[in-house]
Amino acid sequence: MGVVIIDGTTVRDFVNDETQFTKNIDDQFTALDLNNDGVLSRSELRTAFQSLRLIETDFGIDVATTPEQLTRLYDSIFEQFDVDGSNTVDRHEFGSEMKKILLAIADGLGSSPIQMVLEDDSHGLLQKAADLEASKTAAA
Repeated sequence: MGVVIIDGTTVRDFVNDETQFTKNIDDQFTALDLNNDGVLSRSELRTAFQSLRLIETDFGIDVATTPEQLTRLYDSIFEQFDVDGSNTVDRHEFGSEMKKILLAIADGLGSSPIQMVLEDDSHGLLQKAADLEASKTAAA
């Protein structure tokens, strides 16, 4: 785990840096595409969200959620990503939805810097945003 200082501008700058954002989205997509078929299936996207444990925990404490509730929730997330209704998520759909999520995070963070504890994850987009900000500061 690492601690970073991040604010909405940091996240927004990362999303607006087309080269960095696209590269990181492509890397993340490739890591999630377990069978290397160029699209994400319902189970691949579910595996990704399960690994984040955002839904099953509340501040690190397991919350009782029935398997049926989880299935409905993961299906809803998948349908949000599957814009064209093809029952798969392609790179463009994935990137577009991740951009919306990150911009919503940026809006939520606002301009006040906060400390965030991030798990060590070479594909974590918030970590990538913090790294990009740090590299800009170091170059200045």
